[in-house]
Amino acid sequence: MSERLLRGVGAAAGAAMGPALVYREAQAAETAAKAGTPAEEQARYEAACRRAAAELEELVQRADDQGREILGAHQLMLQDPELHDLVAASIQAGKPAEEAVQAAVEQFAGMLEALDDEYLRERAADVRDVGRRLVAALTGRTVGLRLERPAVVIARDLAPTDTIGLDRSLLLGIVTEQGGPTSHTSILARSWGIPAVVAAHGVLEAAADGMTVALDGDSGEVVLDPDAGTRTRYEAAMARAREQAERDRAEASLPGETPDGVRVELAANAGSPDEVALAMEKGAEGVGLLRSEFLFMGRDTAPTEEEQYAAYAAALRNAGGRRVIIRTLDIGGDKDVPYLGLAKEENPFLGVRALRLCFRRPELFRAQLRALLRASVHGRLAIMFPMVGGLADLRRAREALAEARRSLEAEGLPVADNYEVGIMIEIPSAALLADHLAAEVDFFSIGTNDLVQYTLAVDRGNPELAEMYQPYHPAVLRLIDRVVTAAHAAGKWVGVCGEMGGLPAGALLLLGLGVDELSMSPALLARIRRLVRATPFAEARSVARQSLALGTPEEVLALVEPLVRRGE
Repeated sequence: MSERLLRGVGAAAGAAMGPALVYREAQAAETAAKAGTPAEEQARYEAACRRAAAELEELVQRADDQGREILGAHQLMLQDPELHDLVAASIQAGKPAEEAVQAAVEQFAGMLEALDDEYLRERAADVRDVGRRLVAALTGRTVGLRLERPAVVIARDLAPTDTIGLDRSLLLGIVTEQGGPTSHTSILARSWGIPAVVAAHGVLEAAADGMTVALDGDSGEVVLDPDAGTRTRYEAAMARAREQAERDRAEASLPGETPDGVRVELAANAGSPDEVALAMEKGAEGVGLLRSEFLFMGRDTAPTEEEQYAAYAAALRNAGGRRVIIRTLDIGGDKDVPYLGLAKEENPFLGVRALRLCFRRPELFRAQLRALLRASVHGRLAIMFPMVGGLADLRRAREALAEARRSLEAEGLPVADNYEVGIMIEIPSAALLADHLAAEVDFFSIGTNDLVQYTLAVDRGNPELAEMYQPYHPAVLRLIDRVVTAAHAAGKWVGVCGEMGGLPAGALLLLGLGVDELSMSPALLARIRRLVRATPFAEARSVARQSLALGTPEEVLALVEPLVRRGE
């Protein structure tokens, strides 16, 4: 067979070449001609929901930060009462559960596909992914694909859960006929550093399992059965990428220091003790956020104090003496944690969550605080309270921590003397009161994801509002500037653990605003380190100060992007 060139859209940078694995998902079996009784079909549907929820939770436990964010949206879709009502109405009308699910899902997806916004159209794939999992549960099928050897995956499209379930150590690249650069598969590929091309029309028909495929995630080029000259070209491109990766590994121990000598700590976000170890391998200078929710999700009862102690101690040991900031429980009505009996809320992000939940469940909070304090002797611990709205929240949390320490000392159990205590700044009221709060903490960590959401009154999980979710909005930047100024005036340090710190433009703006620590997905550390080390602080500061005087996020990006391009 002679070489065949196809063109698509570059979705994740880099070049790859290797054997193809062509994924053609099996179609669902034909719906049974006769449905059971409505009660029987409803029971089948509810059982399928439980199975699908369990499968998603299993994926959550294996996913990274980016994957958990995506899967969280899928979990919310699976709990959507409107979806359940549509399915129930169809079942009551005599349709089998499979047909009822497909009809409801297509109604949702169709509405999204009719919109003008590309990002919102891409979310239709997420809705269909949830529906596909439900139908598979109803018919007894399994979904997804498994890699058993290194391969370039070729598919019509990859559902987000398909991508999250792939073994990244074997995934060379991704090529799809459909999808776009804002699809979740594209977002994941970029986060993982896996080259990807989407909208490569005709590739599924033209490719075959085992065929050599080359792809360029920058230009969108896909070459099937490349000739000798093309192979040589791609081998050279991959060699350059390997050399850059080697330089990144060699520089992993270098500090995040600008050419004019300003240091910013480059830390990693993690969701388990194992991820802490991975972050250290990637050159993280610490862990800026360890989510403790991994201990509470996907189980029937709350974790014991002993279970928590063991996990926190392991995380601290895996960090090798570097600081690990462990966030206390941040769960609310948007999470499926049956044993907590959380009420479904109209807006769970403004409801009983995080500290608010802990204050209402003092036995839960006490066990976590005791476990954290006991673990403090195994490393450099920092305890962080989320969802702090003001001084009353902070003081109540600190008193609970002090009481936990007193109880341990009364029992003769050791506790370190030098752990830090800080809060997340994610509610605008906390940002506006930062001067008061700074006097009573050791540090701030800005959760930009929620700070943006609450400042702009934009639900970050609502696809219809995606274009309004703007981390570079001048109002957000002004709040961050206020927090940094207040903290530094009190001699305290400030970190950022939200997504903004791992974005090139965001990292430079935060650097220029004087943020002391940036925490991000481990996969993003190398790129941000290179950018920081190539950008004089004086220039980043000049751009950041100018940004505070602008009126729109578009103006901010136009100002900072030339600095990003020059630094990369």
